[in-house]
Amino acid sequence: MTLYSDAVDHYSHAVRIVVAEKDIGVDLVTDSLSKPSAKILEMSPYGDLPVFADRDLVLYQPLIIMEYLDERFPHPPLMPVYPTLRALNRQWVYRVRRDWSQLVDLIQAPSSSDAEKEHGRMRLRESLMSASPIFEEKPFFMSDEFTLVDCCIASILWRLGTIGIQISKTRSPALAQYAKRLFERPSFQQSLTPQEREFPSGFVS
Repeated sequence: MTLYSDAVDHYSHAVRIVVAEKDIGVDLVTDSLSKPSAKILEMSPYGDLPVFADRDLVLYQPLIIMEYLDERFPHPPLMPVYPTLRALNRQWVYRVRRDWSQLVDLIQAPSSSDAEKEHGRMRLRESLMSASPIFEEKPFFMSDEFTLVDCCIASILWRLGTIGIQISKTRSPALAQYAKRLFERPSFQQSLTPQEREFPSGFVS
């Protein structure tokens, strides 16, 4: 099994968190999202990363990769057992992608204007801060257990400083404590690339 991953892309990072959480033995190959290699262009019709190869199976959409890994390597589970809760979990992942991931993409896109990037920062900061009360109820996102939703959110929160967003620990203590719980997980630390370890924090006193 081989995972082709960009060293700083948040979608690639979310998949690496899943791999580390389940302690899956994969060959990790670093590629470039901005300049994908011929190998990636051959494997993915869109030239996207991450790409996961398992014998003859090639997957090139991060959420599909994450769910495949969770089903093939069921321990520890990162999706609920019951169909209703699994559906809710998928919906929360969808909302994270729509509400937060797309704003990160907008802010980081070379084609975005300065005004668009600043508007994206404002929207993302306000959305995260308004969601802070959610993290007062349970240790993880709407759950007592770490799930795929947390993998997606963790990769975003780790990048806040690099995209020019700062969140006050005093004004959003529940969000800051949630981020701390995620970042201190051994699997999260294991998932980081050397470049990601140098990212500045987005949480300030």
